Amino acid sequence: MTGSGRTDEKTMGWLDLLAFGRAEIMALHKTWIAFFITFYVWFNMAPLASTIMKDTGLTLDQLKILATCNVALTVPMRVIIGMLCDRLGPRKTFCLVMWTMAVPCIWFAFASTFTEMLISRLILSSVGTGFVVGIAMTSLWFKPRDTGFAQGVEAGLGNWGSSLAAITMPILALTVLGSWRWAIALSGVIMFAYGVYYWFAITDGPKDAVRTVARKAQAIEVSTWGDLVNAIFWTIPIVGVLALVVRTVAKKGFITPEMSYMLYALIAIGVTYQVWALLKVNIPILRKGVPEDDKYRFTQVGTLCASYVVTFGAELAVISMLPMFFQKTFQMTPVMAGLFGSMFAVLNFFSRALGGYISDRTPTRKLAHLIYLGGVTGGFILMSFISASWPLILASLAVFVCAMFVTGGCGTTYALVPFVKRRITGNVAGYAGAYGNVGAVVYTSAYMLLTDSQFFLMIGGTAAAVFVFCVISMKEPAGAFAKEYRLSSVDKELMSGGGH
Repeated sequence: MTGSGRTDEKTMGWLDLLAFGRAEIMALHKTWIAFFITFYVWFNMAPLASTIMKDTGLTLDQLKILATCNVALTVPMRVIIGMLCDRLGPRKTFCLVMWTMAVPCIWFAFASTFTEMLISRLILSSVGTGFVVGIAMTSLWFKPRDTGFAQGVEAGLGNWGSSLAAITMPILALTVLGSWRWAIALSGVIMFAYGVYYWFAITDGPKDAVRTVARKAQAIEVSTWGDLVNAIFWTIPIVGVLALVVRTVAKKGFITPEMSYMLYALIAIGVTYQVWALLKVNIPILRKGVPEDDKYRFTQVGTLCASYVVTFGAELAVISMLPMFFQKTFQMTPVMAGLFGSMFAVLNFFSRALGGYISDRTPTRKLAHLIYLGGVTGGFILMSFISASWPLILASLAVFVCAMFVTGGCGTTYALVPFVKRRITGNVAGYAGAYGNVGAVVYTSAYMLLTDSQFFLMIGGTAAAVFVFCVISMKEPAGAFAKEYRLSSVDKELMSGGGH
């Protein structure tokens, strides 16, 4: 064993995914399917946009508002769901997500007014939290040395739910069922049914394993007073970013100034509550004192949050503009531009899993992550130089290389999540996942003020800043390649029934 905790035993590889007789492999497949279905439901509206507009009389601006609402609550809810994972366990939490979110999905399918569609789609945006639950479940089933690859596979295949929705929803709506309403409702019914199956089909880790349980489900635990300040700093944007959504809706004229002020006030209340919850949970813990073997640095969470901004956040933002970029730059048809612009989404499974695979095999997980962040920086800077004078094949290659690093960087980020602090893995996954959406909202808002070249350069610049931040602040986790996760004295006390 090296100083990094690496063992010489064989780590999980691609062919292991076909070992259906192994309990952990079957748990992986059951979990990515659950994640896949939640993302399929989350993105079941976009492929039917023109059909919905024609059938209901919605305007393009109204459809854009629905699209904005479709991601609005995902940001804060990822943190809340992460907390529930640590407290209730990912099995119960995943089923809860699938069952409850089936209701607004079916409501949206049969909504008769724009207001109903708006409210149901806003609530349904919480289904995007399935990603966090999948990460928490996978971390319970796989050993530290295999967690990067396993989580990359789970997240990569799950993310394909959005791509398959784009392909199959129009076929279901226009050919098979003859109605967009029944197609969307069916996706909700399938999700509910899979939630019932998932309840009976899986456990929170192997049956002989003991799961650590967080003290509270209200806020993330910290180890020092300085970390409490740090946690407040990183927590405020998770709800605060919703102000950008309100501003967008208000500028389109869909809400009055008075209503926007009311929503801003609610966001301020939400931020205040987050801060209060952090103080309520952590002040008694810090006054009592945190044992040395139970401490962690919240900066570790911050490095993962920042990393997910420039990987997944950038991916979401670029996916939304890349087809139009190809269409304008190379005078393509919309169909061809969509094909070239789909590279980020199509590569998600392979490259994200590859990022986790490399993280499991590089001498240190930090090194693997920094290599990918460097690639993200260089990739976007290279894309900023693309112009009509470039050969199309060279431009496509530049986008392909950038996409490999961006989506792979998602894998190396989450390969580090389970090692921050074992019993709050759901919390950490929720924070990082939320910041992916925070990044998407901020980048998309900035795009409205920039040229395409400036937009790519801005992302490259922020990626470079995150690279430096991680070089300085990220620490290689202890036991990152060990056979088992390290448990602290507090973990053992909580598992024995003390401290609840």
